[in-house]
Amino acid sequence: MSMIEQHRQQIGTLSLCQALEIPRASFYRQQTRNTATPLVVVRKRPEHALSDSEQQTVLAKLHEPHFVDLAPPQVYARLLEEGQYLCSIRTMYRLLAANHEVRERRAVASRVVYTKPELLATRPNEVWSWDITRLKGPVKWTYYYLYVIMDIFSRYVVGWMIADRESSTLAKHLITESCIKQNIVEDQLTLHADRGSSMKSRVVAQLLSDLGVTKTHSRPHVSNDNPFSESQFKTMKYRPEFPNRFGCIQDARTFGCDFFPWYNGEHRHSGVALYTPSDVHYGRVEEVHQRRQAALDAAYRRHPNRFVRKPPEAELPPQAVWINPPKNPEKQVIH
Repeated sequence: MSMIEQHRQQIGTLSLCQALEIPRASFYRQQTRNTATPLVVVRKRPEHALSDSEQQTVLAKLHEPHFVDLAPPQVYARLLEEGQYLCSIRTMYRLLAANHEVRERRAVASRVVYTKPELLATRPNEVWSWDITRLKGPVKWTYYYLYVIMDIFSRYVVGWMIADRESSTLAKHLITESCIKQNIVEDQLTLHADRGSSMKSRVVAQLLSDLGVTKTHSRPHVSNDNPFSESQFKTMKYRPEFPNRFGCIQDARTFGCDFFPWYNGEHRHSGVALYTPSDVHYGRVEEVHQRRQAALDAAYRRHPNRFVRKPPEAELPPQAVWINPPKNPEKQVIH
């Protein structure tokens, strides 16, 4: 017996409700809920329902060799034409479902789940990104194809080529020459690309295997998986001297001969603290950093009041560069 029930018997229901400041109706309602026995409703089989033996007869008919591969509406129609009525179409489906014999017969394609690439570079020539973009030719529907390989740590373009077609053989040649120029050794480099035909070709895959280079690919239709190449193409196409169309392939190559030395050696890249890609790639950051810091120190000595919080410090490039940094902070620790 609960404590409330004991008090109710001693002082009465009215006095108890007044002491607890609750309506008597609420008290009685709660008591009914606590003591009510849940009702178990047993549904009686309808008089017109099929008996157990009739259900087995329908299942046996559906399992017959000339009916087993037919849908219930087909079986129902054929039985009527033979002068038989066993049950409705819906009842046939219900009996088959109860016996786990209704399923999707079509070979439904399953969606492939692609792993998000998570690539880390802490020094030059550790992770490269490459891609191909089209350059408009002299007339409509004519294009030239620009191949570019970039180091994601330094943003340095290690190799480029302009051709009149997209070809895995040409890509193989460019990758080979770039690896030779940068003295890439086995198991040093990861080469990342999207899922273009040249990137996924057997020719390129075999080359990378022979060179000991790890290959990774972006997920389909996810441009953020290859952000460094996309950003470099945007920088190029937004240059004032980039034409709407190139008169011939030699014009496109001449443009590349001017643009890429500028990009590597003169362009102060925002992704590497406004150092040039060449400075970062070839280890000249400390020298440039000292000159920048000296200029800032001199400015601070002349006008310290212009630097409110603290003396200015020249920024350094990031020590680690990610393609898709992991959400787990522990995986981002650089040793």
